[in-house]
Amino acid sequence: MAPDDARKPYAVVGQGSIFDGIAYWVTLAGVYLMVGGLMFYSGKEKLFDDDGKAPAGIKEQFQGTFLDTFPGTDAAWVILGILEFGVFVLLFASLVRLEILPHRDKSLLQVALSVAMLTFAVLAFGQTVTQQFAGVASLYTYFGATVVILILVSLLPPNRPDRWLGGLGRDGA
Repeated sequence: MAPDDARKPYAVVGQGSIFDGIAYWVTLAGVYLMVGGLMFYSGKEKLFDDDGKAPAGIKEQFQGTFLDTFPGTDAAWVILGILEFGVFVLLFASLVRLEILPHRDKSLLQVALSVAMLTFAVLAFGQTVTQQFAGVASLYTYFGATVVILILVSLLPPNRPDRWLGGLGRDGA
């Protein structure tokens, strides 16, 4: 096999070990399922199930704050829904572009994770406005975990060798 044939752009495992391949696929499956599932159902609820109307408990929580008047609780609810569902749409587009394959650039996936970070920051801001500090701490954890996921994705192939678990191996090849 010629050296160029060993690294096909649509290779499923690449030149890494079977363990590299398994870890790669399981890692990306986890990222897409965790982030995609969370954002799909959160955005769907706000935009479609609630028809863009914030629930009574949310309206009560923000009553008397500046968010109650600008942009308004319902508008803020829709903005959050758009951000959340937008992350899901970006993840879906990433799958359509086959970014899940080892030798494909993962730019849409990285943008989706960045928008997820913005979404968690917006949610935390809203919780801070109403002094829901336990919620802020939880959202800070979501934000930080998303940062770690973004870094992890940047360390996967094609940005690193196919043997990404153990580097280049003992023989340096």
